[in-house]
Amino acid sequence: MKILKIAAFALLVNAATFAKNKPAAPGYLDLAIPVNAINMVMIHDVVAPPVAARYYAYAMMSAYQIISDHNRAIPALNSFVKKYPAVKLTDESKDADYQIAAVYSIFETAKNLLPSGYTLEDNEKDYLQLLRKNGVKEDRIEKAVKLAEKASATVVNFSKADNYGKLSARLRYTPKQGEGYWYPTPPAYMDAVEPNWNTITPLVIDSCSQFKPIPPIPFSKDSTSKFYKLAKEVRDVSIHPSQEQLNIASFWDCNPFAVTTSGHMSIGYKKISPGGHWMNISVLVLKKMNMGFDQSILTLSVVGIGLMDSFISCWDEKYRSNRIRPETYINKYMDINWKPLLQTPPFPEYTSGHAVVSHASAYLLSYLLGEKISYTDNTEVPFGVGPRSFSSFKQAASEASISRLYGGIHYRDSVDEGNKQGIAVANNIIDKLRKAGIKPLR
Repeated sequence: MKILKIAAFALLVNAATFAKNKPAAPGYLDLAIPVNAINMVMIHDVVAPPVAARYYAYAMMSAYQIISDHNRAIPALNSFVKKYPAVKLTDESKDADYQIAAVYSIFETAKNLLPSGYTLEDNEKDYLQLLRKNGVKEDRIEKAVKLAEKASATVVNFSKADNYGKLSARLRYTPKQGEGYWYPTPPAYMDAVEPNWNTITPLVIDSCSQFKPIPPIPFSKDSTSKFYKLAKEVRDVSIHPSQEQLNIASFWDCNPFAVTTSGHMSIGYKKISPGGHWMNISVLVLKKMNMGFDQSILTLSVVGIGLMDSFISCWDEKYRSNRIRPETYINKYMDINWKPLLQTPPFPEYTSGHAVVSHASAYLLSYLLGEKISYTDNTEVPFGVGPRSFSSFKQAASEASISRLYGGIHYRDSVDEGNKQGIAVANNIIDKLRKAGIKPLR
């Protein structure tokens, strides 16, 4: 018997921290509304981290397309997203409220892409009701919805060319035989997650292998080898962790579906994904900075695009090196009773996905918003983990990366090389943004 326990999810930002130097935008333009709604559906659907990143990217791109079509200071998507069509939306809805349309398009795109996206129809209805309560006239609402639906249709049609629709036709993945390779781990021994994700077409980077990391330290059972020492470090940290190491590991867990067992019963706990965590960081910081609506859409779109491309890059390496997880190695060659602090996710070890996407997100946010942005991140509060404060996005990314070693699910070289891989992806995207004319926002 399996019981799926969905954690209550409400990502709240303390209004007292908002900047007060600009007039507040209408409440119905709060981007936490659509982003939180998408998060809820993804948590319900147990969307795998790489797939979640794809949904965030396309949902935000629909809104970006609308603002760039109405704000000449925002370059068009096709100025940095490969093969994106040159589409003009203003001819049909010149007098539509494009900002309302941008919010609605996020709902609409996610509704058409997510497995349980149909549930977002209720969120769309609630959003329209919120507009009415704020005195927005019906004709203004109708024009905005029409514009949103056109933008969403364009993005959804574009998404069909990224090869996602072909994944289900591929043969079921079989773990590679031999010592040193990944094998499903306890307690659920789940199948490998998205083993063909490197066939998904990136949005900005040239290819999945453009930022191929150096090969991992070679597998060895020899107790004097570098690999054995990597595993021993993971084991040693978990035996006597400090309270801060425990806090860091727990805060950055971001496992969409962890399973615990009790007798014959399995209990699944659902959480936000790494990409969802960074999208929420972006939302709360943009609100704290009182960033303008158009600039906020731009930022969230860039972060979403960075998440998608960095996951593609990371997953390409994961199934190339196909490296054994610490849990498997330690149980077989060191300590049969050892368990990691965090549950080992169901895919190969090298490189660390959280290291890659956290550094990609942090570097993109630092480019757009600034290097020294302090904030308190309360993303994990709904999952029973208290908030943590950071002095910069890069500090947060470094903590997210090392959390994987503290949690017992990654070796140190996987973290270090994952950091480099994420930075390389981000720098490539930043270079494309600069060429497109997208400069730092402050």
